[in-house]
Amino acid sequence: MAVMSEPAVEERIEAFEDFFHAHHERLLRAMYLATGDRHEAEDLAQEAFVRVLERWERVRDMGDPIGYLYRTALNLRRSRLRRLAVAARKAARPDPRPDEQEAIEDRSAVHRALAALPDGQREAVVLVEWLGMTDEGAGAALGVSAGAVRTRLHRARAALRDLLRGEIDA
Repeated sequence: MAVMSEPAVEERIEAFEDFFHAHHERLLRAMYLATGDRHEAEDLAQEAFVRVLERWERVRDMGDPIGYLYRTALNLRRSRLRRLAVAARKAARPDPRPDEQEAIEDRSAVHRALAALPDGQREAVVLVEWLGMTDEGAGAALGVSAGAVRTRLHRARAALRDLLRGEIDA
């Protein structure tokens, strides 16, 4: 990245300051008309000018830097409106349906039951049942024989049945 000389930096700053002073008030009024809120209009105008300044070397040489400024401000407003709409949808979303709530509780029970298993048994269950490894592959990953994996799985399944019997059926 080339380092700009001091006069070049000053010229760049002066050119942007001229652009800012020439268009700030008009952009602010336009954003006020678009939003109906003075504070939001000020925020949008300020953010738009910051983004233009960040790209000033390229923007000032555009055919329509003013158009770029207004487009930037309006895009910022659209982004804010989208974020607000998503937040409103999330806030208005009802509590999970009873069947969804049950699924959440079941997953939580399974998670607690898995956490209660000894490490070796839990690792065997995860590798074989969830990742689909063979007993031999799981044994290689765990550094034990395939027979040891089968033993761990047998014990883990029995423990999980006992642990989950009361929780999921309740």
